Amino acid sequence: MEDPIVVLVDGLAGALGVPEFSLWLSFCWIGALSLGFSFHRGDSPMAAYSAALGWSLLGLFFYMQSGHFIEIEDPLLVLMTAGALPAGIALGIWEVRNWELQNESLIWLRGAVAWSVIPYYAVYSIPVLNMQFVEMTAHSTEWLLEFCGLGSFEVGEIMVDLPSGVVAASQWEGSRYFLTEPLGDKGFFAPFNYSDGTPVSVSFILACSALQSMIIFVGAIVALRGVSWKRKVRGLLIALPTIHVLNVFRNAGIVWLSDTYSGWRLFPGSDIDMFDFTHSYAAKVASLFAMFLLATALFDLLPELHRHILRISRPVTKTFMRTNTKSS
Repeated sequence: MEDPIVVLVDGLAGALGVPEFSLWLSFCWIGALSLGFSFHRGDSPMAAYSAALGWSLLGLFFYMQSGHFIEIEDPLLVLMTAGALPAGIALGIWEVRNWELQNESLIWLRGAVAWSVIPYYAVYSIPVLNMQFVEMTAHSTEWLLEFCGLGSFEVGEIMVDLPSGVVAASQWEGSRYFLTEPLGDKGFFAPFNYSDGTPVSVSFILACSALQSMIIFVGAIVALRGVSWKRKVRGLLIALPTIHVLNVFRNAGIVWLSDTYSGWRLFPGSDIDMFDFTHSYAAKVASLFAMFLLATALFDLLPELHRHILRISRPVTKTFMRTNTKSS
């Protein structure tokens, strides 16, 4: 049975005569810009309606990605993307109904999301930047593996995964400065080989760069109103290099474990091999824990950030505590 929302969006793309990919990206850009506008307008009724539009469109954009994560069996991202649409609509309704409360933490959240989404999808949508991040990530992993004596590797030529097949970036005829056509699951990717040219079973894509994690901290810190840029820059100088270094170790660990234990399975007959286990489960749990520790470390420097997070999460924690109290 097809998802009615997906069918509706695909039908809209057909009616407008645009690729589904382009329509999805337009949801992202319009939603992020609407949130950015509402953040800078503050607590006016117009800002609340702009925020409601932004939350709903971004929720729809992320919801449309859930089918891909179902196909690759990534349960965490399935949960996060599938829940984005109802959460976005609910938050939008709350914004409109309660605009006069002038909730400073909710205004911060608008800016944090807007200034996370806009830079990330700017990199994604500009092929030359996308490829540079992919190449940097692959070379950093290669350097660490060789430095630790875990093998001799080389990074292959950047490739482009298109719906029609895979081609080398040097032969790709698309624009280097704005993405105008849909890509395959890998997008721009860097093959990883042994030094003799034998392929390794792992390749690098933009998602391997930890750009998403870095941008979350960029948005959260930049959106702090009333905080000096000196403190903001200090926070960014703590967060971004730390995330990059941890991610290089993460990638190196995934490559080494996947290569060394290529025949490993979670249990006999399981489809979950070492790459799936480390990439989709162990590394994600470790990354979330590392981001939690990093955020905790930043709270001393930026207590405003801590205050906003506590206020935003209060409805969720209250509901959780109320549920536990009833069940006990």
